[in-house]
Amino acid sequence: MVIDTVKNITKSKFLYISTSHYDVDWHSTLHSHPFTELFYVIRGQGSFQFRDQTTVPVKADDMAIINPNVLHTEISDPDNPLEYIVVGIDGVAFSIDEHDTGFSIHNYYKHKHDILFYLKSILVEKEDCDSYSEMIIDHLLKTLLINVIRRTSVSLNISDEDTSLNHDCIFIENYINIHYREKITLDLLASLTFMNKYYLSHMFKEHSGYAPIDFLLNKRIHEAEKLLANTDLSISQISGIVGFGSSSYFSQYFRKVHNMSASEYRKMHRVLL
Repeated sequence: MVIDTVKNITKSKFLYISTSHYDVDWHSTLHSHPFTELFYVIRGQGSFQFRDQTTVPVKADDMAIINPNVLHTEISDPDNPLEYIVVGIDGVAFSIDEHDTGFSIHNYYKHKHDILFYLKSILVEKEDCDSYSEMIIDHLLKTLLINVIRRTSVSLNISDEDTSLNHDCIFIENYINIHYREKITLDLLASLTFMNKYYLSHMFKEHSGYAPIDFLLNKRIHEAEKLLANTDLSISQISGIVGFGSSSYFSQYFRKVHNMSASEYRKMHRVLL
């Protein structure tokens, strides 16, 4: 087990490191990457949201491990803003007891000095870049990963990443999540990826479980749900805001998804303003 872990860690490749903190320009948008990210919370609290709407709270000395191609976003508590260090790593992925959910949260309060030493050392080497920095960062990263495995209270496994994952599907997923209000067709998505639209549709359904246009419609419905619960906008206004060209089609599709009208949904989920 240890030998396999070390072997897989040697395949890791450093991509980037940065620090982030909450401010008024913070934008929480679901997104994904074709590589692994490690988020170490230095201070503050907030949560991580994932594609299936799972929301996991985080606090100081928590590390969020996000595997490749997992849709996620960070949400900060404005009264106790998040500050964290994030590292991008290619070539590896993590799982707990061989049950891969794509993400996990671990607390390293008891070992914070070990973990932060390597993270901050990588930051310094990246900022003071010289002819030796790349080599030193590589060694620091691999030692950091060993310490993460060593200091985790549950059985955290590391494996080499399947590099055959379809990055075009990740691009389409991110594109839809950003541009869902705009007119999007299968032909447009195919032109953006230079793929045959039928092949793209097949590959995207294997990747996400949805055909591209169904993924788009579900994204629009999800955004409409938030507007119905939190605003006084009319049904017609909401349908236009989230990208439906026809309010009648929006109402029809909403009922199909929820087995109730948008107005009924609003009454059930109304948030006092």
